[in-house]
Amino acid sequence: ISVHSLILLTAATVVFELAAAREHAGRPGGVQQPMWRTVLQAIRNGIVHPVPLPIIAGLLFAQTGLVVPEVVGKPLQLLGQALGPIALLLVGVTLAFTKVGHQFKAALRIALVKCVVHPLVLASMGWALGLSGMPLAVMIVAASLPVGANVFLFSQRYRVAEEEVTASVAVSTALGLVTMPVVIVAVTRWVAG
Repeated sequence: ISVHSLILLTAATVVFELAAAREHAGRPGGVQQPMWRTVLQAIRNGIVHPVPLPIIAGLLFAQTGLVVPEVVGKPLQLLGQALGPIALLLVGVTLAFTKVGHQFKAALRIALVKCVVHPLVLASMGWALGLSGMPLAVMIVAASLPVGANVFLFSQRYRVAEEEVTASVAVSTALGLVTMPVVIVAVTRWVAG
């Protein structure tokens, strides 16, 4: 999950940073800088971004074999455990100010792709690559999860499709109540059979 997050979130950050740089350059009075500088800045921003940076730091630290002293490690562990609930709280607060009905069609399309198409594509690719058993089952079930808080955080940070993403979190969560049990039962029978 860490390697997946590192690759996916860093790549997404670089793409968003490139899009933001292009948008900034297109504004009146925006400074057009050389493409190589824009790309280097996007890569730098992709690495020091608040999502990939802790993953990179944690993976590098884990390779040293050192142990974090408990006086530092315990508060960090508590902060880490709070991140998920805080992100969900932010989604909930945003949902309170977002009318899902206005974005329902777009949110439903996103939810169907995420909860139905994504696990099917991943199952096909995994099977084609020779994966089987529990590793493939875990990947398929993880792929069927609803739209996550990371997508919400990206939309908030870059001010892109905020209402649509917030609505898709709500719709995909509701859809996931139906699709996740179906995926779990199907994968359990497939792996057991």
